[in-house]
Amino acid sequence: MKTSFLLLTLAIVFLFSCQTKQNGTTGKAEIQKPNIIYILADDLGYADLSCYGQTHFQTPNIDHLAKEGMIFTQHYAGSTVCSPSRSVLLTGQHTGHTPIRGNNRDECGNWPLPTETVTVAEILQQNGYTTGAFGKWGLGCPSSTGDPNKQGFDEFFGYNDQTLAHNYYPYFLNHNQDTIWLEGNAGNGQGTYAPIPIHEQALKFMDDNKDKPFFMYYPSVIPHAELFAPEEYLEKYRGKFLPEKEYKGDDEGSPRYKLGGYGSQPESHAAFAAMINLLDDQVGEIVAKLEELGIADNTLILFSSDNGPHIEGGADPDYFGSNGPFQGYKRDLYEGGIREPMIAWWPGKIEAASQSDHVSAFWDFLPTVTEIIGAKNPENIDGISFLPSLLGKGEQAKHDHLYWEFHEKNGRLALRKDNWKLVRYDVFSPEKTTTELYDLGNDPSEQNNLAGEHPELVKELLEIMNNSRTETEAFLFK
Repeated sequence: MKTSFLLLTLAIVFLFSCQTKQNGTTGKAEIQKPNIIYILADDLGYADLSCYGQTHFQTPNIDHLAKEGMIFTQHYAGSTVCSPSRSVLLTGQHTGHTPIRGNNRDECGNWPLPTETVTVAEILQQNGYTTGAFGKWGLGCPSSTGDPNKQGFDEFFGYNDQTLAHNYYPYFLNHNQDTIWLEGNAGNGQGTYAPIPIHEQALKFMDDNKDKPFFMYYPSVIPHAELFAPEEYLEKYRGKFLPEKEYKGDDEGSPRYKLGGYGSQPESHAAFAAMINLLDDQVGEIVAKLEELGIADNTLILFSSDNGPHIEGGADPDYFGSNGPFQGYKRDLYEGGIREPMIAWWPGKIEAASQSDHVSAFWDFLPTVTEIIGAKNPENIDGISFLPSLLGKGEQAKHDHLYWEFHEKNGRLALRKDNWKLVRYDVFSPEKTTTELYDLGNDPSEQNNLAGEHPELVKELLEIMNNSRTETEAFLFK
């Protein structure tokens, strides 16, 4: 009997040891929850990846994520510009409820998230995760209530101010509460291309936290204007996308172009492709680091973009077909401004080379994370978990409707219910307001306005639209 008991005990120890080692190279039992990495491109269009139809250049590393994971075909950004889209992603609330609903600024930078905000990073932090953000923040300057260190992130390295993030050779970056001066960038200097040290810090964060669950938010500034890339990348595409497009920027004759301005670029087409090439390489290096550390199988990567392609700083989305079949750009609430690529990669969990047509949005990220880690959702979120779609298990809940509001361009609104899309422009001027209705199932490019043919449906959707928001003093919608 003692022998049987001993054998049983050894068997249990062996099985437990095998299980823990599957979760990491050290065999430590605490590595149970998956690492989560969210890579957010900046102003990347729906078809700016070759796995989504781009033919002018290739994105092999991002395509590799798609080949081994899942592509979403009906995924939406939180907004059509930077700050509100990021607020939606982190809070699980759409722009009718999230604290930051526009690119407003206060005396020190971007409008800050308020203290009472609950972010996905805070939830993960409270559930044993180490959290880091590397790239463009845009939700509050250092020491403000929106400081990333006050919103759930143990470490931040990059641009706190999204306007400063227009420039790829800034004077400085922020590392938590410290200012990191980039001396080679003084004047019009181009000594340090900011995405490089940001990426290096992200890889270091992965190294430092390989033995415990971590959340890495990687909001890259690529390919947002200005269109600058290191020469080693630019030379690969020089002369390949003719006729070239030259852009005269704000840097002529000045020691440094004005805050938020863009530098001149005589080879805008080549620069754009070079920037995407660099971003793709960085994605590949993140995956390679996971494999090197032996934690790839215990890591979920999500890749998307904060809004549609911009037309500033020399960008030419029409040349590259960045929108695919959709119309509209950044600042539009047509599909081109808000429908984004989204790729999910989780080896052994997500079926390789799979595709989901589930209608999802940025505000679904938070409840997906809480379902993964077994945590409770905050009150008053708008998202629903898309984990059943990722795993191909269980019943996938669906949105009754999706809602967006935009506070620039005289006010814009959009609502999607099933395949119907209602779009309203110039809502701050009632005498000019337009109301358009599209059937996305038959008209994804939104060419045929059916509002006149379906007045009762328009009335129904308008009522839903009007009830989809709460007023906020900082972002009055009038």
